[in-house]
Amino acid sequence: MKPFKLFVVLAIGTLMSACATSDTATRNAIYNPDAPKMMLRAGPEPAPQPVAFPNLQIEKFTVAVPEQLKVSEANRYYPHGDIVWRGDPVGDRHAQVKAIFEAALMQSAGSVQGGIPTLVEIEVLRFHALTEKARYTTGGVHSITFMLSLRDTRTGLLLAPPREVRADLDGFGGQEAIDADRRGQTQKVRITGHLANVVRQELERPGSHINAKLGMFQALNKL
Repeated sequence: MKPFKLFVVLAIGTLMSACATSDTATRNAIYNPDAPKMMLRAGPEPAPQPVAFPNLQIEKFTVAVPEQLKVSEANRYYPHGDIVWRGDPVGDRHAQVKAIFEAALMQSAGSVQGGIPTLVEIEVLRFHALTEKARYTTGGVHSITFMLSLRDTRTGLLLAPPREVRADLDGFGGQEAIDADRRGQTQKVRITGHLANVVRQELERPGSHINAKLGMFQALNKL
């Protein structure tokens, strides 16, 4: 065999040997029960599974909108603030947001008929709807986040771990917003119905609500 061909054969053999050695080490890292935990957790951890409680029923609820949440009345495309709300006349925005959640919980209570009397506790963390400028031009995302706790009213014990729930909703803009208003589908109506559905999902299967993926505007809300 010529020296050059011999060199190529030896090189290929060396590479194959190295790959085989590496593959064996990887397999051992995944399946060997005695391997260190850091090696065993090389892949992503499975997401916690929702807990099923098919018999929950809203008996009581509380809604907290902390005063430290900052309100913005700036009519910009994306004003900075924890609470941005234009679906009611100018007034106490904290009280208005609380009323929206309470109306949503009343809707949920009427749609879930279970046997476990449940206290639903909500603390609002963010309620960033659209300004006038955004609503009648580009549209955007109603960015809503809250803490949710579910308790058995008979014992006071938690039925599921407290959970931060993101309940974003597509915000109509331009002609779509105008048409929605004419149909009675105002920001307030849409958001109230959306929150009612989110709470209903959490009553039927705590931990089951998955936030919608709404693209660029939603990404901007995280900045």
